[in-house]
Amino acid sequence: MTATFDPKANMVFCRKYKQDLPKMPNPPFPNKKGEEIQNTVSKKAWDEWLELQTMLINENHLSMINPEAKKFITEQREKFLDNADYERPQGWTPESEK
Repeated sequence: MTATFDPKANMVFCRKYKQDLPKMPNPPFPNKKGEEIQNTVSKKAWDEWLELQTMLINENHLSMINPEAKKFITEQREKFLDNADYERPQGWTPESEK
């Protein structure tokens, strides 16, 4: 029996962009939250988040071993992915808004 190619298999309805887009090949975290993000966030949105996360960590001099810093980044991630009002590094505009 031959396997049929399903173009939708590598797609996800992205909660940020509200459209079907290519999904991440693997969950970003090895837990239920990682699986949830993989199934609701496109690779494009996640890559944009990683760029923003790096800038937020650097600009705010965050140490990711600090529980408050982790909480802040988690909150900003959820806001970013849900199109809520999130903190932006000075002078930064996401690619999708340029």
